[in-house]
Parts: sequence; structure tokens; C-alpha cells
Amino acid sequence: MAINIVNYPYASSKLPLRFARGHFATSHSHINYYVDLTMTKHRLSEARLAAAELAAKFKSSTIIDTILCLDGTEVVGACMASELTRVGFTSLNAHRTIYVVTPEHTTGSQLIFRENTAPMIVGKHVIILAASVTTGFTVAGALEAIKYYGGITEGICSIFSCLDEYEGHPIISIFNTKGVLSDYESKPSRECPLCKAGFKLDAMVNTHGISSF
Repeated sequence: MAINIVNYPYASSKLPLRFARGHFATSHSHINYYVDLTMTKHRLSEARLAAAELAAKFKSSTIIDTILCLDGTEVVGACMASELTRVGFTSLNAHRTIYVVTPEHTTGSQLIFRENTAPMIVGKHVIILAASVTTGFTVAGALEAIKYYGGITEGICSIFSCLDEYEGHPIISIFNTKGVLSDYESKPSRECPLCKAGFKLDAMVNTHGISSF
């Protein structure tokens, strides 16, 4: 079954919000909207727009040494690092370099860094960049890893988020569940209202995309 992805002009962003309504399963929950961030993550023109919007929301006094990229956001992360260090940008990072790093995942979903990448976290001021934040499960792993390796979390940002904060850290996002996605729900499978109502799953979704049934 083909999933109908809607292109919605989002009032507060130059980027469109792409989504489909239905019954979807992630590895952590069931959701009633699939937010498609594929183009924003992988098309350079959109990645640059996303990076500029996120970078502009950080205070000029925020020290950023490293951008920790989750969910395949490396292109956005690289563009964001470029934006934060460019000449004329009001930031403590202007004229300085920023590390852009992706963690390795163990079979138990823990985040680890090898000897060659750990120095990019140890003692560094780190911001977490995620594609989306729904349950906070992935962000929790990133916060734990940064703490374990001796880094300092300076912020959390994402392209889409249904949370305003996690463990005391505000989440900066481009898209959220206010307005058009105000009825967005993320529930454990055993508490899913669509399952209880007898609706079958439309697709499995994860950071790589969507697989329809």
C-alpha cells in the first residue's frame, strides 16, 4: 500500500513539512503521523536551510566544539558547523572549527566512540542534532554517552520534535506538534489507541525511511 506523503507549507520555515497520517510502528512506539525528513537530511539545498534555521536559534554565547549527529543528519550537521563558524556570524565559534561526528551503535543501542573519535567528545562542548525527537529514547542515549566520555552537553536540536525539553535541556526544533500536527501521538504499542480500535499498521518507520505493508 502506497503511503500518501503531504507537502505542507510550514508558516515559520522556508522548508516544507512532509508527512503522512496513518498507523506506524517505530522501534520504540506507535505513532499516528510519519514525518518524512528524507529530503531535508539528504538534499543539500534543504540541509543548508535547516542548518541556518537551527544555528540562528542558538545564543551567541553558546560554546560549540562538536555537533553529535544522530539519525543520518551528517549533511545538516556539516552545514550547521559551516554556518556557526562563518565570517560575520555572531557566535563564539566564528573563525573556529567544529567537529561533526556520528556515534557507533552497539547491539544494545548504546552509543560508543572509538579511540580516534572519542577526543571529539572528551572535554568538549557538544550539541546533539537529531532528525526527530518523539519519545526521547535516542536523545537519552546521546546524553548518556556525552556524560560517559566527559563531554558537556550544550543543547539539543532537531528538525522535528514533539517534545519541548528532555531532562532539563530545551529542544530547539524547526517543526513541532503545534498547529497542523497538534493531534500527533506517540504511544507504547500496548497503549496504542489505534491498535485498541482494531486498526492494522500501515508501515514500519525508522531513521532510514518507511516500509509499507
